[in-house]
Amino acid sequence: MTFMAKPKVAHPELPRNALGLTRRDYEGANSTLCAGCGHDSVTAALVEACWADAIEPKNLVKLSGIGCSSKTTAYFVGGAHGFNSVHGRMPSIATGANAANRALQYIGVSGDGDTLSIGLGQFCHAIRRNLKMVYIIENNGVYGLTKGQFSASADLGTTAKKGEANTQPPIDPVQLAITLGATWSSGAETTARVTALGVAVSTPGGNFADCVTIEENNAGTTQHVTTTYCPGVGPARVISEMEIRGKLLRVDAKLRGYSID
Repeated sequence: MTFMAKPKVAHPELPRNALGLTRRDYEGANSTLCAGCGHDSVTAALVEACWADAIEPKNLVKLSGIGCSSKTTAYFVGGAHGFNSVHGRMPSIATGANAANRALQYIGVSGDGDTLSIGLGQFCHAIRRNLKMVYIIENNGVYGLTKGQFSASADLGTTAKKGEANTQPPIDPVQLAITLGATWSSGAETTARVTALGVAVSTPGGNFADCVTIEENNAGTTQHVTTTYCPGVGPARVISEMEIRGKLLRVDAKLRGYSID
């Protein structure tokens, strides 16, 4: 449970960043998500990105909405500030926090339901205003916390555990962020997440990352090929390699000198 602190035991020769901190210093509470949930891999990528960029924990603010994804902020950089908002309203809290203190660094974690349904308007205006934050969607195409309803990003034809198929076309949050003028926007799966979040954390301005994850209640998430955009670099395909229920996905992300094969 989250009230159970992780043991402070660490190897004395763990690698240290420019601040003299180890990766353990960027971890948070124990995850209470289901075993094997893809959201935890996003947490691991965030720990790696914050450690590699040598972010001072006291200068970081973590924000979230409601849902399984929004529990992520408790699981990384335990020494940072944090705020859990009401459903779909994380961007408003981020806007107010930015207005109060622009010297801090902001990371907002949301889900496809929290952002693309009830919070869609808030998301659009946060991107339009180029809010100083990294906006992350942990996107699995399903309402995992309420056990399996399709979200607004579910693939057309996706089949749920109970057998019904999704008949509504999905919203592509990366393309939406690009059209609204996000400083940097990316979709990423598996190993590409570390690269994508590393670039997002170190790039000034309003940055957006759509992290595709897998949820057991959604039996049909099989493909996610989208677009990445960096000013001065231009669009590039993001393809990932991952086997989901017998189907192979490939991703090859090349961003600002980073390369994931």
